[in-house]
Amino acid sequence: MKSKKLSPEFLKKCKSVKSKRPRTVINHILKHGQITTEELRDIYGYNHPPRAARDVREQGIPLETFRVEGKDGRKIAAYRFGEFSKTRKLVGRTAFSKNLKEKLIERYGAKCAIYLEPFPESELQIDHRVPYEVAGDSVSKEDVTAYMLLSPSANRAKSWSCEHCLNGKKLRNKKICLSCYWAFPENYEHVTMRQVRRLDLLWQGDEVKNYERLKHLADDLSMDLPGFVKDVLDKL
Repeated sequence: MKSKKLSPEFLKKCKSVKSKRPRTVINHILKHGQITTEELRDIYGYNHPPRAARDVREQGIPLETFRVEGKDGRKIAAYRFGEFSKTRKLVGRTAFSKNLKEKLIERYGAKCAIYLEPFPESELQIDHRVPYEVAGDSVSKEDVTAYMLLSPSANRAKSWSCEHCLNGKKLRNKKICLSCYWAFPENYEHVTMRQVRRLDLLWQGDEVKNYERLKHLADDLSMDLPGFVKDVLDKL
């Protein structure tokens, strides 16, 4: 599939992207007109394709998500350039500074804001509480409270949820994000605009034996683990 004719201004914007992951996605689309989640994973080794697509959008370049048939015949996601008139006049998200990470650790500790568990500082990733696609450049780089530290798995989970949220895709209302679990898990009103509540737990080190114990108890009752835990709590 060939890419539609691009304006010189749009091409200039594409070529101005220097970060490796978004540049890889952009170059593939420039050459082939689109890129699938299979190609992102199999060719480039990106195990979380929505994150790669989000990187492109954060550079101010619009992408459309659509469905194609994968190698196994199932429908998978693919990305292509969106309406050029909707190109966001933003400089895009810049790399986070080491100083910002130090300030976040000083304020919140070296732990994941979702799991509330300690992680090595090198593994923790800085993320906007309100996705960049919604907040844009309105967030001050000096406002530590506008950012959070996440473990890699929590960051992937948040990216996927935000990408599939109506507010992230269309509404772009910052107030909705500010009351969401993914922005402030300690005090929220909804989870991606759904009236549900969630609790993300992580067992580490010696705690793993407690997880295995719960799992065995659930298996003995032919129950899934979340259902078993809810059943135990109901009986308290």
